[in-house]
Amino acid sequence: MTDAKVYAMPSRPTRDVGNNRSLGSIVTEIREELKSFLNTRLQMMKSELHEALGAIRVALPLAMLSLVLIGTGSLLLTAAVVTIVASAFAGSPYAWFFAFVIVGVLWIAIGAIAAFFAYNQIRSRARFPKHTVEVLKADKVWIESEASNL
Repeated sequence: MTDAKVYAMPSRPTRDVGNNRSLGSIVTEIREELKSFLNTRLQMMKSELHEALGAIRVALPLAMLSLVLIGTGSLLLTAAVVTIVASAFAGSPYAWFFAFVIVGVLWIAIGAIAAFFAYNQIRSRARFPKHTVEVLKADKVWIESEASNL
């Protein structure tokens, strides 16, 4: 996350320990706490997903543009490089075959390197909201401890 955000556990109001409350008011209070709890967690997840989508929105058009330009350039360069490599095998009936194989392997290697860098860029920025998962795990522990206190 780019901004340091802190999400606190929902605070509970102080309660009477006695039997002065009705079942309806207890259920209403539990329902309101649950709504608040779920709303906070939902907002956290939305925020983290929004940040991840922002990175993808920037990377995707750039990746598409780079693919188009690399494709066009590679077609033009391939023709030139194949011609140069074929001239190295002048006199051989397989000169053009060898030239196309050599240049094809070279382009595949360069494309694999570019794909590796693109994969690492996406993997480093577009992850499932880790902070939300950590907070939800902490909430689970908190709920279990509260339940054991009842």
